[in-house]
Amino acid sequence: MALHEQTRKAASGPTLSGEIAARLLAWYDAHHRELPWRITPHAAAGGARPDPYRIWLSEVMLQQTTVEAVKSYFRAFVEKWPDVKALAAAPAEDVMKAWAGLGYYSRARNLKACADLVASQGGRFPDNETGLRELPGIGAYTAAAIAAIAFDRPAAVVDGNVERVISRLYSIATPLSEAKPEIRALVARLVPQTRPGDFAQAMMDLGATICTPRRPRCMLCPVREDCSAILSGDPERFPVRLPKVDKPLRRGAAFVAERGDGAILLRKRPDKGLLGGMTEVPTTGWTARIDGATTSEAAPFPADWRRAGEIAHVFTHFALELEVFHAQVKSDAPEGHFWSLAHDISGEALPTVMKKVIEAAIPGATKKHRPID
Repeated sequence: MALHEQTRKAASGPTLSGEIAARLLAWYDAHHRELPWRITPHAAAGGARPDPYRIWLSEVMLQQTTVEAVKSYFRAFVEKWPDVKALAAAPAEDVMKAWAGLGYYSRARNLKACADLVASQGGRFPDNETGLRELPGIGAYTAAAIAAIAFDRPAAVVDGNVERVISRLYSIATPLSEAKPEIRALVARLVPQTRPGDFAQAMMDLGATICTPRRPRCMLCPVREDCSAILSGDPERFPVRLPKVDKPLRRGAAFVAERGDGAILLRKRPDKGLLGGMTEVPTTGWTARIDGATTSEAAPFPADWRRAGEIAHVFTHFALELEVFHAQVKSDAPEGHFWSLAHDISGEALPTVMKKVIEAAIPGATKKHRPID
């Protein structure tokens, strides 16, 4: 194709949606990622069908988390709870413990609530976006992804990878925060009636492996002839983003009380709010909006508190710095607290920020200990 013809074709963005879908599906058949929750094109051709439970579980885990981070958690979950009824029967505390480290802990609470509801209705997930949207923790994206991948419904599935692909394919100059409805409409135009689930996964894989944020591998892209960003000479310009706003910094203190046998004093956070239902060491009253006290005078009870360092952690809307204090104590656990034995610490529902705190005071305390033969 002559360069002037390519330029004319790309100037108004791709128009032959069927051809784009066909090329993308052919690329996916040859280059798809192997993922523990995925049915490969070869397996699908042989009659295998996706398990809606596994698709739902993976999509909830993948919200604001990377594929590599999710794989081990996913495998552990399906080994413990192989179907939605098993997950519904599990104690909520066990689910929170298994989730610890994945972040965004409201997802875990919604996961359990959704499993409870689906199990109470016979253990079958709705097979369409409307029904899926009625379940706890399932928004527009997740409903579309489950409908397409698990049930092969022609839904417009738009995650961060797909936003990047479409922004470049059409050279969308509108900032991404404002362009989302336009991007979703463009994806909807491209979705084929046959294999819409594979098409959704192909778009995700294209963004994850070829149309990457930095140094996209444009020469390997199956839809490069239709990509106006390539002809612009600067595909990394897209998607257009507004300047980042600095996150507010909050400060506080955390107190690691250790018993003579290595047990650590813990408590459970309120079920609602930041890190809801998770386990923590005592801390001062910091929140996303206010600082907490930062000195040992704010400790929950008198002890020989000694500074053990400082940790930093970044949440979605703010950054946090905590002064860490450590003390050896002999007293019983105060009301609302409990002692967790050294070999149990790694299995507690500790969010990452609390693991950092404990590690600052007692290096290696949150790591899994091998049983002694």
